[in-house]
Amino acid sequence: MEKIATREAYGKALAELGKEDPAIVVLDADLSKSTKTNLFAKEFPERFFDMGIAESNMAAAAAGLAIGGQTVFMSSFAVFATGRCFEIIRNSICYPKLNVKIAATHAGITVGEDGGSHQSVEDIAIMRALPNMRVFVPADGVEADRMTRYLAKSEGPAYLRLGRSGQPVLFNDDYQFEPGKAAVLRDGDDVAIIACGLMVAKALEAADLLKEEGVSAAVINASTLKPFDEETVAAYAEKCGAIVTAEEHSVIGGLGSAVAETVAKRCPCRVGMIGVDDLFGQSGRPDELLTAYGLTKEAIAEKAKELAKTK
Repeated sequence: MEKIATREAYGKALAELGKEDPAIVVLDADLSKSTKTNLFAKEFPERFFDMGIAESNMAAAAAGLAIGGQTVFMSSFAVFATGRCFEIIRNSICYPKLNVKIAATHAGITVGEDGGSHQSVEDIAIMRALPNMRVFVPADGVEADRMTRYLAKSEGPAYLRLGRSGQPVLFNDDYQFEPGKAAVLRDGDDVAIIACGLMVAKALEAADLLKEEGVSAAVINASTLKPFDEETVAAYAEKCGAIVTAEEHSVIGGLGSAVAETVAKRCPCRVGMIGVDDLFGQSGRPDELLTAYGLTKEAIAEKAKELAKTK
C-alpha cells in the first residue's frame, strides 16, 4: 500500500496554495526541512519567515501578521508548537480570534528515536481546551492535503496535527473533507471503532480481524476533534452499545475524552480507549513504539471483542 507522511502532504499543498493566494505567509522555527515548509520557502521566499528557535516569538509574530490581513501558517514540532507557545496562542491568537493556522508536525510517539522530550502526547488536549480553537487530525496524506486547503480559505484559529512517518493512503483523489463531520468508513452493529490520525488505518485492520471472528465493527474517522461530531457518535453509541476509541495521543483529553464526554451527555454506553496510558514516550523505532504502547490492530480488536461481549 502506498504511504505518505501527512507533513509531506501539508508541505506540498502549502506550496501550491501560495500560488493561488498572495495573502498566505508561512512562519517556521528553524525546522522547515522537517516540517516541509521549505517547499513554500523555495517558491515564495518573500513570504516565508524563519523565526529561529523562538517559538513564542513566532506565535506573536503570527498574530501581528494576521492583524495585518495575512493568512498565517506557523509550523514547528507539535511538542514545541503547543507547549512553548501556549500563552501566546491563548491570549494573542485565540482570544482575539485571529487567522492563524498552527500546523504542527512530528506529533505522537512515531517521532521515534528523538524520544520522550520530542514526542507530544498531550497536544490535542491542550488545543481542545482553548476557546475559539479548531482541532484537526488527518488520517492520511490525502486528508492532510484537503485540510490544508480548507484552512487556507477559512477564518480563525486552527490546529492541524501532522505526523513524521509515512502512513497508508486511505482515500482517493475524489475524497472530499467535510469539517466538523466524522466519516463512517465501514458500517457495523456490534461495536463502533472511532479513530483519528494514523490509528484509522489500524482501526480498519482491526475490523477485518473482528469480521473473521463474527464481530461486526463500524469504523469511524473522527478527523475533526473540535468542533466534534456528537451526532454521529451518539448515533453509533445507540446503534452498537459499545465504542472503542483509538488515537496516537494520551487517553486523557484527546479523542477518547471527546467521545466519553459525548456519550455521557447524549447516549451512555460502554467506552474503551486505546491510546497512550498517561505515560511519556521513549526512544525507539515508530513501529516498535506503537507495539510497546499497545497502539496496534490486535489491541483494538481485543478491546472491541471485550466490550461487544459485555455491553
